[in-house]
Amino acid sequence: MPERKFAFGEPDVLTPDPGLFGPDSMSWRIHSDPSATVGGIRALLLQGLHPEAMAGVEAHSIYREDPWGRLFRTAEYIAVITFGTKAEANSAAEKVRAIHHRLKLDKPEWLLWVHAGFTDSMLECAIRSGMSITSEQADAYVKEQVVAARLIGYEREDIFTTYSDLKTYFAEMRPFLKASEESRAAAKFLVVPPMPNKTRYLTPAQTLWAGVATTGFAALPSWAREMYAGSLLAPVISKVPLADAATSASMWAWRRALLVVPEKIRKSPHVAAAEERLGLAV
Repeated sequence: MPERKFAFGEPDVLTPDPGLFGPDSMSWRIHSDPSATVGGIRALLLQGLHPEAMAGVEAHSIYREDPWGRLFRTAEYIAVITFGTKAEANSAAEKVRAIHHRLKLDKPEWLLWVHAGFTDSMLECAIRSGMSITSEQADAYVKEQVVAARLIGYEREDIFTTYSDLKTYFAEMRPFLKASEESRAAAKFLVVPPMPNKTRYLTPAQTLWAGVATTGFAALPSWAREMYAGSLLAPVISKVPLADAATSASMWAWRRALLVVPEKIRKSPHVAAAEERLGLAV
């Protein structure tokens, strides 16, 4: 696994700007929670069920050549637009929009689908792993994330602003979704990504990653798991308890275990930078 570098620049620790959302937002709360890791994996798997969008990614993306780089850059982008200053968020979004345009991945319907998969996954995984979120707070998160959709280039007005509207969107999309050959290959690649042999066999990296990835798969809605049925060839996938109650219990236990880890160790550098520039660091 390569050494991590900041794709969008060193986080700003000086400008007293709360950014697009601010420390009291649901976006800050959910995106800084340990459940966000599983949410990110679930989002990628869910997003892969749009055949046209997935074909576009397969044709133009280099995720196979640089899987860890893509994962790190995606996670960093979310961190920058959530916790960074407005200037940092706009700069990062401009770069990503340019990449999407160059790779012809900026069709409005694709942007909306990716946005929906991310928003739903982050919210669902936070709730199922034990975070206390009221229906009003869930609506607030969905509404806040409209800002992120606009930032990435979605300009149409037909965008969901409540949790209920988000679920309605998925119900309407289901007839158009399937696990294509491209999405099945990408899902397998996500579960068993390339690693140096020393890392794979002499460290717990593969086991830990497989645990997170399979939990993300198990956290998918049942209809999405059914679409993927028989497509994930990694043996560990077949051992995942797919019962929703068992998955939620596993996610709850995993989140509780991570919350025991000292905050300074598990805290994202972008969260730490935001707290420092806003005088919130303890």
